[in-house]
Amino acid sequence: MGALARNRKRIDECLSSNCTQPSPFSPNSRISKRPRLFSSSSSPPTQTPTRPVSNSAVARVSRYPAAQPLRRILAPCPGKFRSSLSRVVYAPEEHYSGDDEAMGNVLDRNLLSRYNNAKKEALATILSRNKEKEKEVIRLDEEEDEQQNRVSDDSSIEEVVDLGEDDEPEVQEVEAKQQPSASSVASDFTTLTMNGSSLRVEESAEKMRELLSLDPEDLPRYKKMIEELERQRAPKLKQLGFEIQVTESKRALFESLRPKKKLVEEAPLEPFIPLKEEEKAVVDRAFSPANRRKILVTHENSNIQITGELLQCLRPCAWLNDEVINVYLELLKEREKRDPKKFLKCHFFNTFLYKKLIGGRSGYDYKAVRRWTTQRKLGYSLIDCDKIFVPIHKEIHWCLAVINKADQKFQYLDSLRGHDTKVMQLLAKYYVDEVKDKSGKDIDVSSWKFECVEDLPEQENGFDCGVFMIKYADFYSRGLDLCFHQKHMPYFRLRTAKEVLQLRAD
Repeated sequence: MGALARNRKRIDECLSSNCTQPSPFSPNSRISKRPRLFSSSSSPPTQTPTRPVSNSAVARVSRYPAAQPLRRILAPCPGKFRSSLSRVVYAPEEHYSGDDEAMGNVLDRNLLSRYNNAKKEALATILSRNKEKEKEVIRLDEEEDEQQNRVSDDSSIEEVVDLGEDDEPEVQEVEAKQQPSASSVASDFTTLTMNGSSLRVEESAEKMRELLSLDPEDLPRYKKMIEELERQRAPKLKQLGFEIQVTESKRALFESLRPKKKLVEEAPLEPFIPLKEEEKAVVDRAFSPANRRKILVTHENSNIQITGELLQCLRPCAWLNDEVINVYLELLKEREKRDPKKFLKCHFFNTFLYKKLIGGRSGYDYKAVRRWTTQRKLGYSLIDCDKIFVPIHKEIHWCLAVINKADQKFQYLDSLRGHDTKVMQLLAKYYVDEVKDKSGKDIDVSSWKFECVEDLPEQENGFDCGVFMIKYADFYSRGLDLCFHQKHMPYFRLRTAKEVLQLRAD
């Protein structure tokens, strides 16, 4: 047991000597392959307190010293001071002391000083670059001010004095070449971006300054380039000018050939005067079934009687009969006689003239109607009238033919836009015969125009052709254009009935 105790004691001393060896990070440390044993004559190093001895396995294990973590130092990455310093890991102070702590402090101070120096150098570089840019802009502004002060009142002329060998001054007029302001160019093409403490200048500004700072020797070359471009562009501009002139001439030609539109005149009020309430009441009573067999009016000159049954043709959707048409045309002639200055001098044939004129054996028969237009019967000469109106009845459709002496034309008006040159040819022959019979003169109408009127109101149903026909005559006798439409037909029916009952056309 004594030997065992001595051996255990020696083991404890050996372990304690191994635990107290110097730190490997100290400058005087030297690691040996085997633990050094101290003799009784040498002074042993300071030992850590020993733990109580126990026979158990736990007590034996607890005698070994606890593992100490090694201190790790990570070198910073180049160019990234902040991020690299944040990665430095220090061991806790309780794990080292003495020389180890002094060495760690030295390393920390070296790193911090290097970081601070690098930071100062970076900031100084940025600030110096910014100051150089500001100085350059200020220098350019000062040069521009000096140049403006040297320019004379006439900005395009500058006097330069050249002293030769004989000291005789020679004045030369040199054209001053003005260049754009450097400060304006710098302000237009330089962009400064403030971002915290950082300042960025766009590279395009420097390039623009280099382009604008032209060498005076290069100006003639640029001038020649501009003149060459002008010479190349001049023929193209001349060609375009010629094409524009040709196009304008074509447009003017087309405008002259285009038919001119007639100015739309405002519709006169007189042909569209609304009926009064009492006038409407008279017409309504005449249309009543109780008056069908009554003779409502009698026209003395034509000896035509209008009964209630004949007047029914002026109700909506009814065809006009011969009696009502002939009475109305007689009223138009009487209107002209009352006020000859207001209306054209016209003659209105009744609905039977054309039938008699073409009713002969050979078709055309002037002798059948020769006595219809005597001076004694009419009271005036037919050949003195400006317009002669001839109603044309084609079985179930009414049209109007006009002998227009004032305009030397024969006109045909059909509310359904029909054409019938045969009617106009027969009327031309009739007019020649009529002039020869009444005046003994031969008249040539070969130069007169035959016109089927196109620009006229059209009917939009199958029963208003008679109303359209008498209104063509009414408006032409007034000297008016045909400025009415299908929508006016109900009003014209009532107005015609009112005028027939009063035996007076307004």
